[in-house]
Amino acid sequence: MLVFIDDSGDPGLGAQSSPVFVIALVIFEDNLLAEETSLSIKKLRRELKFPDKMEFKFHKSRLAVKIRFLEAVAKYKFRVRAIVVGKGRVRTKFKGGDKVTFFNHIVLTVLRNTQGNS
Repeated sequence: MLVFIDDSGDPGLGAQSSPVFVIALVIFEDNLLAEETSLSIKKLRRELKFPDKMEFKFHKSRLAVKIRFLEAVAKYKFRVRAIVVGKGRVRTKFKGGDKVTFFNHIVLTVLRNTQGNS
């Protein structure tokens, strides 16, 4: 099993921080499928003439690129789990706390709630 983790927003809780923090997991039960999916994304990058190391930024992409990306990965079996945190509702134990503690808590929460879910 392979699990890839990505985040959006920032884990800070100050006034200058984003209002939302997101952690997403992409879970592959089969390592070979993960490699095939990765290769499919690399091929798409080349077809679109994107640099090899360029990350797809979904919210910055044109609709046509989003559709091509989703078509490229849709044929592979994987699961996605995510947690979206509205930071205005975060309990006070994290207020003023460091970003690493908050980040780790959110990652552990989504991992804990992913166990055994299909």
